[in-house]
Amino acid sequence: MNKDFDFYLGRWKVENQRLKARLQGCQEWESFTAVQHNKALPGGIGNYDDFVADDWRPGFTGMSLRIFDPRTQLWSIYWLDNLSGGLDARGYLQPPVVGRFENGTGVFTGEDTLDGKPILVRYTWSDTHTDTPRWEQAMSDDQGKNWETNWIMQMSRAD
Repeated sequence: MNKDFDFYLGRWKVENQRLKARLQGCQEWESFTAVQHNKALPGGIGNYDDFVADDWRPGFTGMSLRIFDPRTQLWSIYWLDNLSGGLDARGYLQPPVVGRFENGTGVFTGEDTLDGKPILVRYTWSDTHTDTPRWEQAMSDDQGKNWETNWIMQMSRAD
């Protein structure tokens, strides 16, 4: 059973910084607060959390589903929300970002599209040994030569 994400079990307050436009040279950030509740899946399969940010987008709910493959020692992370369900046009789950933790930092990458164009997405987890872990999302439209960080989440334990 892998315990990489055990630090994240429980309730969290999340301070978000998010670029208003992605891969367009935008320098304008929006800030908002969210809450998350992370729970383990049975049998060490992985974990999931909800993401509720009512002051940002009332009624919006997101969810991360993290599945661990003991054969490859890799995590697959799926993003779902109540706008698209996390599904593509065929009704399949959109591809995950995949990766692992090394030296306390988790890096997870995958293919995606933005405005109909292929991009790469990277999630980076850091400070996971503290009470204030950090998550960042970055995107690349040049096969990973350059990355634009466009979403930063700073977590703290909720009361």
